[in-house]
Amino acid sequence: MTHLPKLRIASIPNWVSSILHENHLRLPRTLFQPFGDFPNDQIPRLYSTNMAPETENQEVSVKTPTSRGRKATRTQHYIKVEIQAALLEYLHSTRGLQFTDAENISKNCPHFLNKLYKRVDCERGIRRSMARFLQYHPINEFEPFFESLGFEPSECISLLPRNLMYLTDDELLLHNYIVLSNYGIPPNKIGKIYREAREVFRFDYQVLASKLQAYEGLGLGRSALVRYVVGSPYLLVGDVNAAFLSVLAKSKSIGFETDSIEGNLWEDNTYHWSRVLELFSLFSEIGCSDVQLGKLLGHNPDILFENSGATTVSLIGLLHKFGFTKRELHSMFLQFPQIPVAKFVANLRRCILFLDEIDMEAAEIAKIVHSHPLLLGSCSLKKTSSLLGTLNVGKKRLSQYIQENPEELKNWVLGKKLESFPDSEYEVRSRAQKTKFLLEIGFLENSTKMKAALKACRGNGVELQERFDCIVKAGLDQKDVCELIQSTPQILNQTTDVIAMKIDCLVNELGYPISSLLTARSYLSHKMERVKLRVRMFNWLKDQGMANAGLSLSTLISCSESYFIKTYVHRHPDGPQIWDDLKNEIESSC
Repeated sequence: MTHLPKLRIASIPNWVSSILHENHLRLPRTLFQPFGDFPNDQIPRLYSTNMAPETENQEVSVKTPTSRGRKATRTQHYIKVEIQAALLEYLHSTRGLQFTDAENISKNCPHFLNKLYKRVDCERGIRRSMARFLQYHPINEFEPFFESLGFEPSECISLLPRNLMYLTDDELLLHNYIVLSNYGIPPNKIGKIYREAREVFRFDYQVLASKLQAYEGLGLGRSALVRYVVGSPYLLVGDVNAAFLSVLAKSKSIGFETDSIEGNLWEDNTYHWSRVLELFSLFSEIGCSDVQLGKLLGHNPDILFENSGATTVSLIGLLHKFGFTKRELHSMFLQFPQIPVAKFVANLRRCILFLDEIDMEAAEIAKIVHSHPLLLGSCSLKKTSSLLGTLNVGKKRLSQYIQENPEELKNWVLGKKLESFPDSEYEVRSRAQKTKFLLEIGFLENSTKMKAALKACRGNGVELQERFDCIVKAGLDQKDVCELIQSTPQILNQTTDVIAMKIDCLVNELGYPISSLLTARSYLSHKMERVKLRVRMFNWLKDQGMANAGLSLSTLISCSESYFIKTYVHRHPDGPQIWDDLKNEIESSC
């Protein structure tokens, strides 16, 4: 093993002193104030300029106007290249790192470079000033190193060793990093390995290389092994992973070769081969032969590799709850569509939720899931509210329609244009009865008011007639009631019992004549709590001499609550308290 050159800290002062002497420079008072997360109260200057001392969060600013202008006009790309070059030269030439490693660190630590740039006055050129700064201010090399591995700056802080500044001081970390890098693993993927299997970087010399060679001895090529190690860093911990070997052997036996596995691995995912092995066993339990399983995975390998097979296991568990037998599961998977299994599961769950939201019985939902699982898993349905509104249909009718025509679900997916349902026989008959009733009480056919009334009135013609008669029987003239309905047709949306109760309250409790309905036409539309509260409050104000008796019921109940309180309740000092007492009394009695 070739060891990297290592500069001893004890020899650095002598080395720097000789450089200072050769260049006729004055030795600063604080020679080796480290940069990074080490204490840094004040960084000394290498040359004399009119500048204030830097603090931890203060950006360097050059006082010379011309140099400030030059700095402002430099492009971001130029600045980045110059700083990278200075850091590369420092890490390679001064600190003795291999050129490729120094280059990778310098090119992949943008936050550190920006932080470094803010601390250096680049009056004499960026690269030169940066090089001089690094020469006399050793940095914590672990900071840009970990950032180059893909860690965020906030993560890097927790990873920095307490008593070390130089990468060469942690020989095992650097050695194992170099082994992985030379093997062909990209630096940011090495960071993934560090996250999930940090013990790999504490291996003694030759240990990591021997583990990689052991896997190669099983017939794995280097490119394939790189993908396996990145996808499953724990493979490098302990002995050769038995579950991984079993998966490879099983895959080979069904005709799903290792290059097929390699081609379906996502580098950002982490794979658990023991779970994949369990899924193989589960497919065997439901009756899949090796030939069938090989064809299934060749057609849709995502079944095996999505979440290490856990998504497929959850699908099997869900279908099992709906009564699927092993034979039925076997049959379904042999016909499985070429769709990501996670998407299939999401679609299936969405369809089940939709059927529940339209109030379909549990037994009917189970029946549809059991008979059409592939259909439900392949349909990305629109939202329930969107379907009900666009189809212009009620839940009950839609539920019945789906039970009779489940295949129609595929026409209600996202991206497809929908057409509203034609009116049912019941709706056609009900609309005819409603139209006839409205014509009889004075609405003009096909008029704007007729169309509005048809939408506003709920119920069939018979029910609307009963509600109309209830108002007439209370003592109003039929002609007056016709005019009342023409102006406010929505009052017929209430049942006859509610209408009778409101009229009784108006006459016998509030003391108004029945004819008040003709002027206070919104009375029957309001809640009785609102009406009672305002009438009782107004009567109290009259008793106190704070209100006139001539105020109409219509004015009393139609204004907003804030206006009523401001205009009437606050007329008396005790008004707010009386208002609250009346409100509590009425609410408790309802």
